[in-house]
Amino acid sequence: MHVQEILKEYLELHGYWVLFVGTFLEGEAILLLAGFLAFQGYLNILGVICTAWAGSFIGDQCYFYLGRLKGRGLLKRFHFIARKFREALKLIEKYGNFVAFVSRFTYGFRIILPIILGITNLAPRTFLWINLISALAWAIAFSLGGYLFGKSASLLLDNVSNYEHYLVLILFGFIFVAWCVHAYHVWKLKKPARERLARMRAIRDVRRIDS
Repeated sequence: MHVQEILKEYLELHGYWVLFVGTFLEGEAILLLAGFLAFQGYLNILGVICTAWAGSFIGDQCYFYLGRLKGRGLLKRFHFIARKFREALKLIEKYGNFVAFVSRFTYGFRIILPIILGITNLAPRTFLWINLISALAWAIAFSLGGYLFGKSASLLLDNVSNYEHYLVLILFGFIFVAWCVHAYHVWKLKKPARERLARMRAIRDVRRIDS
């Protein structure tokens, strides 16, 4: 049996479970890849969208109730959650319930925001409906992103199947570059805060020496 046929059978059997787990956790990269594989015929695009919708929705519901039940303890135990909590509160104060919709589109807050929303007084029923719509929008957007990537490649290449490995590498390269740009942007935004902290530490050290 051809390797390509074996891969197709494997993905048809297990690909949706892998996609479900991936979207339960984070999932942008794996969802883009699944959309591309759907264009190639390894997966069904409707199945990809529905699986991603379910994984993303159930994941955020779990994170929300984790915040509801254990949020205060998590804030005391994990300092990075406490730092994100302060940043998230500013977003919630500024945008209100809309934050629940965009949480999965916000890099660095994908899991943290639902937990923090669970700590707030946001009604579970309100979060459920917002989460349903947001998860569907997210699943469609990224699934079709990968699918249209394959479609665009087919307009330039005679036989996309002959270049699958290279196209997958290009897709992951694009995701990596996007992540680097975002990381640099975040680092640049936090530079003034780091400089203030460095000055405060320098002043504190001078005072210790003088004393």
